[in-house]
Amino acid sequence: MAAAATRDVIIGIDAGTSVIKAVAFARNGRQLGDFAIPNSYTTAPGGRVEQDMERTWTDTVAALRGLGAALPDLAQRVAAIAVTGQGDGTWLIDADGRPVAPALLWLDSRAAGLVESFRAGERNAAHYQRTGSGLNACQQGPQLAWLQAHDADMLARASTVFHCKDWLYFRLTGQRATDPSEASFSCGDFRKRCFDGEAADLIGIAESMRLFPDVVDGVATTHPLTASAAVETGLPEGVPVSLGYVDVICNALGGGLYDPAPDVGCSIIGSTGMHMRLVNSADAVKLNAEATGYTMPFPVPGQYAQMQSTMAATLNIDWLLDVARGVLAMEGIARSRNDLIKRLDERVLAARPGELLYHPFISDAGERGPFVSHEASAQLIGLRTRHGYWDLMRAVMEGLAFAARDCYAAMGSLPNEIRLTGGAARSRALGAIIGAALGSTIRVCRREEAGASGAAMIAAVATGLYTNMMDCAEEWVRPYLDGPQAPDAALAERYAQLFPTYVEARLAARPVWKQLARQRAGADHV
Repeated sequence: MAAAATRDVIIGIDAGTSVIKAVAFARNGRQLGDFAIPNSYTTAPGGRVEQDMERTWTDTVAALRGLGAALPDLAQRVAAIAVTGQGDGTWLIDADGRPVAPALLWLDSRAAGLVESFRAGERNAAHYQRTGSGLNACQQGPQLAWLQAHDADMLARASTVFHCKDWLYFRLTGQRATDPSEASFSCGDFRKRCFDGEAADLIGIAESMRLFPDVVDGVATTHPLTASAAVETGLPEGVPVSLGYVDVICNALGGGLYDPAPDVGCSIIGSTGMHMRLVNSADAVKLNAEATGYTMPFPVPGQYAQMQSTMAATLNIDWLLDVARGVLAMEGIARSRNDLIKRLDERVLAARPGELLYHPFISDAGERGPFVSHEASAQLIGLRTRHGYWDLMRAVMEGLAFAARDCYAAMGSLPNEIRLTGGAARSRALGAIIGAALGSTIRVCRREEAGASGAAMIAAVATGLYTNMMDCAEEWVRPYLDGPQAPDAALAERYAQLFPTYVEARLAARPVWKQLARQRAGADHV
């Protein structure tokens, strides 16, 4: 390996659902370069959503090779590698390290019926108290339970069960491991930061516990890049590799959730929405009556992130943009989403606030935060003839903001300050609407790759570049936070009056969602 004096780059790998990214950072957190490879998955009837495991690895190799081409001296400069990726899901390998079958992704809902039955039973409360996370179909535990019942042969061939980043860590280091965040919420005890036999018993997967790998904390432990992985990636054998926490934790770390200021929240507004609070002890975790959300260990001793996740965030905006694109296409006018986004903020801010109610539950998988409903669907309430396209777009953004408030309310009081990250964090209109809906100051994180950055921060501490995460955050995060934007007082008051109506309407809609789901299922069989 190169001389220590030249090793001044940390690579962060972020294997998302749609894109795999490799990002190079200087020791002070400055981004030096990146390379991305589009990812893909397949869907099939019965709620099946799967991803080819070998392709995920070869795409990761291609991303690392692409990064090396963009930074020709990367192999001589790399000091450490860190990997994070999409959470939930079930990635199975055999004793020889080969995939047993395509991975079940977090979008896979084949276990939805099993989860609905479990949540209605007496064991659900006990399970929630141990894991601190509400059970839903995207998680590894229920997916293993479904496989036990419907594909026992697949499990019999398996030796280890991973999540996405664990599979990549295995290919990089040869180590079968997962991190404390994914071990805890899948089938574990968040207080002990590890897998838990009683939690496994409660959901009926005790026989599958043999598949769980060791729990490795990437802040404290690294493993060397293997010779075979070095040949494939073009990076030096022996470079330390850190197993990052799940992508939402790494995004929160890179986006500014870890901060000495009290009462800070972090919202990731991407295809999905994730809303997070940090607590400084297991005893401070607030569990809710509906048994929803997640509690995950944070990569700092004694710290935990509580979170509520909405299945669709910018997917709602994309849908409405595509409606406009479709109308234009009928007249022979071709426009991209980016074309329409250019003046979106201006038009939305000029539209009348609080005219309509929109519930942003547009995902085919339903909703999981702050309530669980596999039948939940988006709905628009209050339309009049005076409402136009930009009123609808404003309503969609207000729906995302009310969904964020709904999620934060399930975790306690609303934060005084929200750090925004994710693709839509750049929208002035959305930031102003979210700030008013929560009555919170907004600070936007301008870090382009917060997830890869958070993973690299874990490696920076693990390899001794920083003695603790707070020192690392001061250099890696604070310079990328925009100045605070106070909420508009008049708009905040209007939204405060409207929010109870938003909640009342979503509660009233639940039987309607179920009826629609039954009718759709019946139509599919005609």
